[in-house]
Amino acid sequence: MSGIDSNKWLEAMKFKIDSMGSNQVWTLVDPPKGARPLGCKWVYKRKLGADGEVTAFKARLMAKGYTQRLGVDFEETYSPMAMAKSIRILLAIATWYDYEI
Repeated sequence: MSGIDSNKWLEAMKFKIDSMGSNQVWTLVDPPKGARPLGCKWVYKRKLGADGEVTAFKARLMAKGYTQRLGVDFEETYSPMAMAKSIRILLAIATWYDYEI
């Protein structure tokens, strides 16, 4: 990596990897036979203050999920979603009956 802010980006990447390690985000395992592991890439963002000055350098490690092929790398996807209205109703009921959440 080269450039004026390269040291700050490298520091942001190191911070993110250290954070993921301390939070035990992953466990290294061998992939199953015939499976292709996903690649990853770094995404960078400068956080700006109210005056427009750079206040922080953020780095995220993202999976390249767009390289997966239906029927080869996965069969189906499932993403559970709750409507905001349903969550508000449950919170109102929990508050009314003084339940702990």
